Order: sequence, then structure tokens, then C-alpha cells
Amino acid sequence: MDQIIAATEPSGLRETLPIAVREFTEAAISANTRRAYRADLDHFLLWGGSVPSSAETIARYLSVHAERLSIATLARRLVSISKAHTSRGFPNPVTSDLVHLTMRGIRRVHGKPQRQSAALLVQDVRRMIAGFGDNPTDLRDRALILIGFAGALRRSELRAINCSDIARVPHGLLIQITRSKTDQEGNGRKIGIPYGRTVACPVLALEAWLARAQIGEGPIFRPIDRQGVIAETALSGEAVAHIIKRRAKAAGLDPTRYSGHSLRAGLATSAAEAGVPTWKIKAQTGHRSDAVLSRYIRDGEMFIQNAASVL
Repeated sequence: MDQIIAATEPSGLRETLPIAVREFTEAAISANTRRAYRADLDHFLLWGGSVPSSAETIARYLSVHAERLSIATLARRLVSISKAHTSRGFPNPVTSDLVHLTMRGIRRVHGKPQRQSAALLVQDVRRMIAGFGDNPTDLRDRALILIGFAGALRRSELRAINCSDIARVPHGLLIQITRSKTDQEGNGRKIGIPYGRTVACPVLALEAWLARAQIGEGPIFRPIDRQGVIAETALSGEAVAHIIKRRAKAAGLDPTRYSGHSLRAGLATSAAEAGVPTWKIKAQTGHRSDAVLSRYIRDGEMFIQNAASVL
């Protein structure tokens, strides 16, 4: 394990650096990313790999696991192995032609379309919240689903919202997203949540939940136990995903098709279907590039002026 930890540190000279420098270099990589690097490298080392390694060894590692691991997992392992070499000043065998050709061949032989969580479209969201009561759990879940959809929020962003992140304005709410998956430096961004034109209004749903739960500070989305006691802490990301799956199932949808990402994907797809310009969708979702967003845009626009509509 010591070899794994040393290989994934930001610098091979870590022990000689001043404490303050060590702290900042460690902060450059998130804890989750650091754990992923170590787990991936652990697998490589336990198989018989080493750091430094040769291109031939890495190519053989890939070929041995080509049928056992997904292509996405193999690609992530290469990133971790690459980081282990560059962070310690070793030549990087991952960039070799041999490794690139091996991965290209694996993709051609074993490649499959990446499975994505289904998008919860606006009609699905309305179906999910239909019949919700005024008990605390229903009020919380209604607000969580509608705010998550309207804000195109990741589950990590949704659970992290605090009362201090919300500002009431005449047109609805401004929510400060302090940190997200693509904003590790914590620059933050603001999103607007307008009043809805139907009973599925995210602003009113959130106000109803906060009033009932008497939440004036701290996390806005919290666990509720079987006795109806509302916790002081925030929901976990897993709990957010569980709520979405459970409510999807209750609405007659297949819960295995949905995840914590489904609300975010649903807003992007539904907005594209409604003809909202790409730049406006991008402003709400926070996508930095068009590459990922374009998948949702294509899905949403697939039936707009479809050539088969002449039938």
C-alpha cells in the first residue's frame, strides 16, 4: 500500500517539500480522485505490474483484462497508471504507440455503446409528483425532484445546497452552486429557478418544504426517519438517487433506467424538445463543452422536423 500511496502523490519529492506545499499539492486532487487512483493502481500492482513499468507490461495487462473489465474501467486504469509515472518523474509508457494500439483494438473487438441513465422528461416529472400529499417526506421529495429538474443539477450539487445559497428574487430563486464535479476549484456559479406556470412549480414546492420543516439555515434537503424526525445533516448522494428511483417506481416507471443524473439529463432533453437555444441550456446545466450536452440535445431534437413526419 505504501507504494500505491507514494505513486499517486502529486510529487515524487513529497517528503522533502515544506508542509504548506504538501498541503496545497494534495488539495490539487480531490479525495475521491485520489482514492480512485489508488484503487486502480492497487489492481495493476496486485496483478504483477510495477511503477515504473514498460509499455509491453501495460499492453499485456490490458489484454488479460479485456474481457473482464469494461472499456471505461480500462481507460481509467490507464489514467491512474499514467499519473503514477508522471508524478514521480518516470517516463510514461501509457503514451506509447503499443498501448494506444492495444486499447484501440480492445475498443473495436469489445466496444459497446455506453449505457446511460434515462432522462426524466417534463411529463415524467409531472407524473412522479402527481398525488403527493402534504406530509414532510412528500413535501421534501416534491421539492427535491422539481428543483433538481429545473436546475439541471447533479445529485452532489442538489444535496449540497444550503439555505445561505438561496436568494429570493421577483422572478423566482437564485441558487449559488458553490462547487461541482467540473468546478473543483470552487469558483461557483448561479442558476435561476423561475416560478412555474403549472402546479409543478419548483419555487413554491421548495418554500412549502422549508416552511413545513422549519429550516432556516443549513442543508435544505435532509433525511427523515420513520418517526418523521428531520435530521440536521444533508442527504447523501446515494439517498438522492434512491428517492428518484423510488418515486419513479411509484409512478409506474422502470426504476432501473433512472439515477441521480436523470433529472439533469431530463431538463436538457426537454428544453431541446421545446426549442430552447443550446447556449441557454448550457447556461443552466453548466456544461463547459458541447460534447456531452450534445447527446441530450440530439435526443431532444430528434423528433423536431423529423423526415419521417411526412407519413
